[in-house]
Amino acid sequence: MTATRAGDAAGYAALSRCSRPILAAAIAAGCDYIDICDDPQPTADMLELDAEAKAAGVTALLGMGASPGVANLLAVRAAAELERVDSLVTGWNIHSAHTEESAAATAAVVHGMRQISGSIPVTRAGARVERPALERFRLEYPGLGTGEGRSFGHPEAITLPLAFPGVKDSTSVVVADRPTSAALLALRWAMNRRLLTVDRAALLAARLERLLPADPATLVAAGGLPPLFAIAEGERDGSPARVATALSQVPGLSMADNTGVPLAVGALLLAANPRPGVHAPETLLDPDQFFAAFASHCLGAPDPAAMTITTRSWASPDSNAAALSSALLTALIAAR
Repeated sequence: MTATRAGDAAGYAALSRCSRPILAAAIAAGCDYIDICDDPQPTADMLELDAEAKAAGVTALLGMGASPGVANLLAVRAAAELERVDSLVTGWNIHSAHTEESAAATAAVVHGMRQISGSIPVTRAGARVERPALERFRLEYPGLGTGEGRSFGHPEAITLPLAFPGVKDSTSVVVADRPTSAALLALRWAMNRRLLTVDRAALLAARLERLLPADPATLVAAGGLPPLFAIAEGERDGSPARVATALSQVPGLSMADNTGVPLAVGALLLAANPRPGVHAPETLLDPDQFFAAFASHCLGAPDPAAMTITTRSWASPDSNAAALSSALLTALIAAR
């Protein structure tokens, strides 16, 4: 990493294992910092530098991609509709996560294999614990019904409770159709028994990825849930309630677009409103400001109000259905 000066901002989008040393160097140089780290352990390690960042007047924003990043802000929007938040789930549909044929894509798949093997950090009963990866989760999505997700090692599971201290459970899940879920479970089984290395599993997963449906119109049908969403459960008006918020507009159809554009928007917002310390997106950025800035970079330059779609357990089925049919994934379908 080259030397930095006060007033600069360091952006980092490479290996997660190098994240803490680079953040420490940025703090020492008095340089603001932003990254797209999607590994929970390096994220936890960097959060430990919060006091040093505050003392140096440095603002650091971690995990500002799609998931983590946009997903965290979807969770904030969903949670804002509840008076008490008990659980948060962020999810992404694997059938929307097509990577480019490049070394970076290989690194992304290797990362994915690490996060479906062994144990992963999640929040249970208000505490961080380790649980086996790919545990099955029943997801009740207002307006779409029941779906299924599998736990995946992502930072949202441990950072969202920092913004919502009353949250008891927090999990990040991957959504897939049955054949893909079965393939992921088989890869996990082989890695956990050391029959496959992570790198070998990644090669097999990359072959599988090329067989996944690429038609944008099939994304919700494959696995049954949106490409990127958050579900909050808790209480509203004294009764149990559930809210789901999904991203309905995107800057493009590649991983580079959907990770790099949120990173750039986050960097601009960080520069405009610095707040010293080490932050996840949900503790630094205002969702309304982010989605307003993000909208102009999305396909068709949609109205900021159309960036997300929220459905609610207390709304009528017709109301939720109308909202979903008119707004969800309009940009993806238009890009066909």
